[in-house]
Amino acid sequence: MARTVRDAKLESRTARTALKPAAKPYYRAIDQGLHIGYRKGKTGGAWVMRRYIGDEEYTVEKIGTADDTLDADGATILNFAQAQALARKLFTERGRYESGLPAQSGPYTVTDCLDEYVVYLGEKAKTGIDARWRADALIIPALGKFECAKLTTKQVEDWLAALAKQRARVRTKKNEKQRFRPISGDDDPDEASRRRHASANRVLTILKAALNRAWRSKKIPTDSAWRAVKPYQGADAARVRYLTVAEAKRLIDGADPEFRVLVQAALMTGARFGELAALEVGDFNPDSGTVHIRKSKSGKARHVVLTEEGQKFFAAKCSGRGNRVRILVKADGNRWGNNHQSRPMAAACQAGKIEPPANFHCLRHTYASWTIMNGAPLLVVAKNLGHADTRMVEKHYGHLSPSFVADAIRAAAPQFGYNGDENEAVP
Repeated sequence: MARTVRDAKLESRTARTALKPAAKPYYRAIDQGLHIGYRKGKTGGAWVMRRYIGDEEYTVEKIGTADDTLDADGATILNFAQAQALARKLFTERGRYESGLPAQSGPYTVTDCLDEYVVYLGEKAKTGIDARWRADALIIPALGKFECAKLTTKQVEDWLAALAKQRARVRTKKNEKQRFRPISGDDDPDEASRRRHASANRVLTILKAALNRAWRSKKIPTDSAWRAVKPYQGADAARVRYLTVAEAKRLIDGADPEFRVLVQAALMTGARFGELAALEVGDFNPDSGTVHIRKSKSGKARHVVLTEEGQKFFAAKCSGRGNRVRILVKADGNRWGNNHQSRPMAAACQAGKIEPPANFHCLRHTYASWTIMNGAPLLVVAKNLGHADTRMVEKHYGHLSPSFVADAIRAAAPQFGYNGDENEAVP
């Protein structure tokens, strides 16, 4: 273990109080090419690490807060000895990374790779949460122990094939054996297979993204093992269901009053359930006729443009209420939580005679589908839905968009005099 360097000016908070605030840190060499620095501020100081990188150049980075006013916790608030230990650790990791090695010594496993990738995505963001769940449940149990550099194409292909054969998972209590959705005689085998392949493709995308990021960072010598693994073809064909206007009206009429406003808001905005549940009165801007989605699935904010009907709806719901109050709440004033929409949606479908029953996300599809069929450009709809570009909108709704090809075919294709009578002989 490296010896802790002593420095009378830096090693105690009492000694550091005598130092004057300065633009440059007070440095102390602790190893060859490595200095620990103390940057004095008006109310406290911070520890920095200065590392020699060659050609008479250094990099400087903050590594923690000094224990000037609060006791050291060894994590974010550090004393002089702890700052030295962290600087040495980071010095080693940075050097290994720049040499094309994993930050930590020892085998660099698929688990290590996925853990780094989830941190990169942000575990609190929607994409990070989804990647964390899929990695823990569907990748790590089968591949996590393998060293990335020794991963083979066959291992990845065998894992993908086994994943595609799994039945859909259902919610299972923690520490209980995982339950799966039973097979029904009414299920379409081809559609069930497509869904399993599509789900496996999504998990493969996460695995490849994590491995590719590590490979580009030179933590893995080659990408040949997983680059050769191809996703299932034709599995991600867009199959979007949307409600007719008549069905949407029946659904609204059949919904319980407290849930009805949530259904109406979804049909008027195309927003996701979680986005609607988080809306506050201050998010509605009557001057611009928009609602502000502060945090979406992608983690980016957006402004949803409302129709005249939508503006009247939100104006009525926000009138006379404080800006920090949730717009859409339950009858008892409590917030809508995760999955609270499932049962009332099923009840509304039953009361409105919606067959087959629709889920809440179908309302987003309904908004997008009818907006496009009524002539809105794909880019405009994509922006209102929160997509960065039109690719997802084209994939799911592009066939609904009025187009030159459709108009030309309907105008020029031959007509045969059919008027709808099945018994009529076609001339």
